[in-house]
Amino acid sequence: MYVNRSGSNMDGVKQAACDAIERAEDDLFKVSQDIWSHPEENFQEHHAHEALTAFLEKYGFNVEKHFHLPTAFRAVLGDENIGPHVAVLCEYDALPEIGHACGHNLIAEVGVAAALGVKAAFEYLRKPVGKFTVLGTPAEEGGGGKIDLINAGVFNGVDVAMMAHPAPYNVPTIGFLALKTVSVKFLGKAAHASVSPWEGVNALDAAVLCYQSVSCLRQHMKPSWKVHGIITKGGTKPNIIPEETKLEFYIRAPTKVELAVLEKKVHTCFESAATSTGCRAEINWSTRPHLNVVNNMTIADLYRTNAILVGVDFEKYGMQDVSNIPTGSTDMGNVSHVVPSIHPIFYIGSTSVNHTRDFTTASGDPIAQPFTLAQGKALAMTALDILSNPAILDKAKDEFIKTVQPNPE
Repeated sequence: MYVNRSGSNMDGVKQAACDAIERAEDDLFKVSQDIWSHPEENFQEHHAHEALTAFLEKYGFNVEKHFHLPTAFRAVLGDENIGPHVAVLCEYDALPEIGHACGHNLIAEVGVAAALGVKAAFEYLRKPVGKFTVLGTPAEEGGGGKIDLINAGVFNGVDVAMMAHPAPYNVPTIGFLALKTVSVKFLGKAAHASVSPWEGVNALDAAVLCYQSVSCLRQHMKPSWKVHGIITKGGTKPNIIPEETKLEFYIRAPTKVELAVLEKKVHTCFESAATSTGCRAEINWSTRPHLNVVNNMTIADLYRTNAILVGVDFEKYGMQDVSNIPTGSTDMGNVSHVVPSIHPIFYIGSTSVNHTRDFTTASGDPIAQPFTLAQGKALAMTALDILSNPAILDKAKDEFIKTVQPNPE
């Protein structure tokens, strides 16, 4: 329940939003469970797309299916000509083999719950006070679906973007890292490993040396820099000198400027491994990096206030020192460089960490539901505050201009 009953008009609006979410509690749980039970990897979320769009249509939304991407969607309320435009984002892709180990089924539930809340608030007021969009964004797990939607102009005219992500704790803001991926191929020369190994050029030696060089580099990396990789191809048979090997690496840093520094250092490791073994290296860096999340504190503070009102406990289930929380990366970072954004983290009743099988179990556990519904309410209430008070948006935009730096040339 919304616990602040002050008797003000805005209080009544927020109560209407929260009541609508509570009335739909069973349906919200069903759609989350449906997505959780049918995990789909990035850009393949056809079942989730149908489940979420059918849910929204059932509750009276006009939905644009396959919106710019086959598994994206959009539903819009209100009119941007009479107020701000706020977007709440859904994610719903899963991880290979371990399913919804990042809880994207719950992110989707939060998004559509917030949409129900805002719709009910508009009905309570008997008019919209701006424009609200619930946007289905596929392929967060490495696919960069939000980057595609940014490039398609989907965020043009959006004033604020928000979403909430499950985790083992509650935090209003967290520093997601900028991310770039790279694939490396070493090409050597095959030969019989026993009869004439001197005729060969060992691409596996290059791969191993490359991996070890990156490991040695870690001693000279800042604590906030991350590099992790795998050898995806190491050869074919032990008696053949490997002529081709492949590796994949992710590199991460707190900002895009630091990421560029780290990229140069790691690239040198790749080239050196090729030179020292006589192999040829083919190095392919991604051209679509994930940017760091820029938390808009104006909106984040507003979210925190609303979250507390619906029972989110930042003390009992929070983190006292968020600066030391190890973080991953998200394409929501790219969105935060385009419009003022928030990406809070929320507790779901488990201490299991993301990207583990235990977290997969937790994201499908009914215990997660009250925590998830509270987030839907908090985002709906935050959206309504922004939609009804232009001064909040002005402050958020001023902060955005000051904190988001232009891309380095």
